Amino acid sequence: GKLSSMRQLFNPIEPYATHTLPVSDGHRLYVEESGHRDGLPVVFVHGGPGAGCESWHRQFFDPAVYRIILFDQRGCGRSEPHAGLAGNDTAALVADMEAICNLLGIERWVVFGGSWGSTLGLVYAETHPQRVLGLILRGIFLCRPRDIRWFYQEGASYLLPERWEEYLAPIPEAERADLVGAYYRRLTGNDEIRRMAAAKAWSLWEAHASTLLPRPAVVSHFGNPRTALGLARIECHYFMHDSFLEGDQILKHAGRLREIPGVIVHGRYDVVCPVEQAWALHRAWPGAQLTVVPDAGHSALEPGIVDALVTATVQMAMRVR
Repeated sequence: GKLSSMRQLFNPIEPYATHTLPVSDGHRLYVEESGHRDGLPVVFVHGGPGAGCESWHRQFFDPAVYRIILFDQRGCGRSEPHAGLAGNDTAALVADMEAICNLLGIERWVVFGGSWGSTLGLVYAETHPQRVLGLILRGIFLCRPRDIRWFYQEGASYLLPERWEEYLAPIPEAERADLVGAYYRRLTGNDEIRRMAAAKAWSLWEAHASTLLPRPAVVSHFGNPRTALGLARIECHYFMHDSFLEGDQILKHAGRLREIPGVIVHGRYDVVCPVEQAWALHRAWPGAQLTVVPDAGHSALEPGIVDALVTATVQMAMRVR
């Protein structure tokens, strides 16, 4: 049947090299390489911003074909300082990706990213199109003010009302007209107990909204205090500042992607980033292949999304080698 023919993740692997890369403003990035040393370079751009990489992220790529590069963006995962917001903005992350190319002696690479990883992957590709052999993007997040409003102020709230109540709980009624601002004050404030409570509520709201069906493993990962603090502080910092992007920046500059082979994968019932965002990107970048997975939400772990992404990495290797 359908399930048996669906592609699964590749087997777990360990990195063959890890690096600490000092960048600006005191940040030190964790960078790792796995798979084939002389393989096709691919960079995994994680989500959040602030979610960090996990070991299963290596498993979207055939390790006999790809040289797989994972890195934790500023302030999260194994990069330091943890949850650090100074010098943490979109342009800095784009520059960090260039620094990783230079560190590893990479001329051109495939860029693979989901959610915020799709945002950063697109901004990077629009800034340095000559670096990008191909783009594989999931759960498109254009990061426009309306996209932030949908998930953190009004929209997704109607689909998960019982979870929304938990997200509202740390914020007094009087401050609820601007929830991102109210969360930002708590996440950057000095009251450690309120800061942690806000981080967990913010992070768990995202976890519960990410999958079509409840996935306890996703919830427990997002609820981990260290993960929650990095994710909530960094996300809220970016969203307070319009993700350091101009209004419709990604769609406006989509013409720069014309020569780049692209695959867009999006779940039909994505509550975090509604599929309209993938459609808008596809209209601005018609050369990319769009796959809407009919029975999936936002998470990269949705079975139909895993299938589409692994298929994309296998086909991309044949296309650009």
